[in-house]
Amino acid sequence: MLNRRFLEYVRAHRRAYLIGYAASLGSIAMAQLAPWVLRWAIDGIRPGVPAPSLLWLALLLVAVAAAEAALNFQMRLRILGAALHIDADLRRDYFRHLQRMPLAFYQNTRIGDLMARATNDIRAVQRFAGVGLMRSVHTVVMVVASIAFMLTISRPLTVSMLLILPLVSVLFLLLGRRIRERFDEVQERFSSLSARAQENFSGIRVVKAFAQEDAETETFRRENEGVVCTNLALARIQGALWPAISLILGVASMALLYQGGGEVMAGRLTVGQLVQFSYYLARLSFPMVALGWVLNLWQQGRASMTRLDEIFNAPPRITDPEDPIEMCDPHGEIEFRDVSFAYGDRTVLDHVSLRIPAGAAIAFVGATGAGKSSLLQLIPRLCDVTSGQVLIDGRDVRRYSLASLRRAIGFVPQETFLFSDTLWENIALGADADDPKRVPEAARISRLAKDVEDFPNGYETVVGERGVTLSGGQKQRTAIARALARDPKIVILDDALSSVDTVTEDEILRGLRDALATRTSIIVSHRVSAIQNADVIVVLDEGRVVEQGDHATLLARGGLYAEMYDRQLLRDALEASLDETPLDAAPSDASAAEPMS
Repeated sequence: MLNRRFLEYVRAHRRAYLIGYAASLGSIAMAQLAPWVLRWAIDGIRPGVPAPSLLWLALLLVAVAAAEAALNFQMRLRILGAALHIDADLRRDYFRHLQRMPLAFYQNTRIGDLMARATNDIRAVQRFAGVGLMRSVHTVVMVVASIAFMLTISRPLTVSMLLILPLVSVLFLLLGRRIRERFDEVQERFSSLSARAQENFSGIRVVKAFAQEDAETETFRRENEGVVCTNLALARIQGALWPAISLILGVASMALLYQGGGEVMAGRLTVGQLVQFSYYLARLSFPMVALGWVLNLWQQGRASMTRLDEIFNAPPRITDPEDPIEMCDPHGEIEFRDVSFAYGDRTVLDHVSLRIPAGAAIAFVGATGAGKSSLLQLIPRLCDVTSGQVLIDGRDVRRYSLASLRRAIGFVPQETFLFSDTLWENIALGADADDPKRVPEAARISRLAKDVEDFPNGYETVVGERGVTLSGGQKQRTAIARALARDPKIVILDDALSSVDTVTEDEILRGLRDALATRTSIIVSHRVSAIQNADVIVVLDEGRVVEQGDHATLLARGGLYAEMYDRQLLRDALEASLDETPLDAAPSDASAAEPMS
C-alpha cells in the first residue's frame, strides 16, 4: 500500500503524471504494432514479391520505432520531471517542519540521523516516484497487452509460457520481504554512521585536544565496515534476483523454440507468426526484469517514507494559536505568573512569580542548574510552561503569533552560534534590511567595531563555520550586535559576557546602558560586576525565587547573593595575586625546604 503522504505529493503533480502515462500507453501501442509489421515482412519474403512492398514495410517498421522512441521520451520527461519536483517539495517540507520543531526535539534527536533522512531517504522516495511509478504502470500494461496478442497467435504456446513466467512472481514473494528488511538495516546503519561523522567534525577540537584521532578513526572504521556488510547482504539478495529472472526467461525461450518449432513444422503456425510470438516474449523479458526493479524501489521507497513520516508525525508543540494576536508597538512589561517548567520528569522551575516593569533592567543569578536559562527561554517561547503563564504587556505569550513575539525580542543565548557567512549577514540576521546603519551601530555598541577595522574585508569577512575564525569574545560581541540590530523592545542576555575579559565587559556594559535605557533588559551572568547596576537582581535556587532586590539591599540581607558576592571577591583577589606573583618567586623558600646533606 502506498503511503498517504506520498500520494499527496503525487496528486500535486498529477497533470505531469497523466501526460506521462498517456505517452506510456502510446509507446506500448507502438511496441505492440512493431511485431505485426515484422510478421508481414517475414511472411512476405518469397519469390515473386516486388521489392518496393518490402521497402515500405521496412520504412513502416522504422516509423513505428521512431514514434515509440518519441513517446518514451515524453513519458520519461514528464514522470521523471514530476519526481524531481516531488523531491524538491519533500526536502522543502522536511526542512520547514524541522524549523518548527521545539528545542526539546533536537535535544533527543541525533543531527546526523536527521541529515541521513534528508539525503538517503528522500533520494529513495524520489527514485520510486520517478522510475518506480513510471515502470510499474508501463510494465503492467505491457505484460497484459503482450499476453493478449500472444493469445491471438497461439493459445497452447501462450499457456505454456504462462506456466513458466509466474515463477518470477513467486521469486518476488520470496525475496521482497528480505529486501525491505535489509534495506531498513542499511538505512539505520547509514544514519548512525552519519551521526558519528557529524559529531566528530563538530567536536574536532575536543578530539584533537584529547589525542583521540586514532581511536575515533577506529570507531568510524568499525561502523563503516558494518555499513558495508549490510549493503553486501542487500546486494547478495538483489544480485540473486536478476540471474534467477534471466534463468526463468531462458527456460521460457527454450520451451518456445521446441514447442513453437513443432507448430511451424505441423503447419499450424507460419514462420512470421513464430517470430511475432517470440518478439512478444522478448518484449516481456524487460518488463519482468523491470518488475523486480520496481519491487526493490517500492520496498526501499516505502521504508524511507516510513522513516520520514517518523519525523513528519512528530508534532511541533510550539505553534501559533488558532486566532493569533500580532504584537504591535510592545511596551515590554513581562510577568511570570505561578510558572512551573519541567524537562520530562525533572522539574526545573517551581511556581515562579515575578513582574518585570517595562524599561526595567533585571538580572538573574544563581548556581548552575538553578533554572535561569530555562526561565528566559519561556519568554520568546523557545519552550512552553508546564503550568502557569508568561505574560507580555498583560497577554499570555501563547496568544501572540510566534513571528511578532520573537521580532520584539533580541535574544543572546549562552552558546553563541554564527553561520558560515559574512560578519555583516550574521549581525543583520532578522534586522531591517532597508536600514544599512543598523549593523555598524549595533557593532559599535557591542564594542565589535574596533575589531572589524582590523579584519581583512571588514564586515564582508567570512567568519567560517560556527564563527571558527573569531575568538570567543568576538563571537559573543557579534551575537550581542545581532540582537541589538533588530531594534527589539526586550533584550535578553543569557550569560553573554562570559568569554570577554573584565575590561571589555565594562566597555560593553557602558555601551549597553544607553542602548538599553528605553528597553526591558534581562541579564544572566555569573559575574556580579555585570549585574550590580541592575534595577532588580533576582536570585534563583533550585527553580525557586529565593531573593530579589537591588545590589545594596541584597548585600545587606546577607543571604545567598551576599555569599556569591563574597566568593567572587575572594576569587578575584586570588587571581590578582597570582597575576602579580613573579615567575621566579620564592626560590629561596624552595631551597630551604630541601633536606640538608
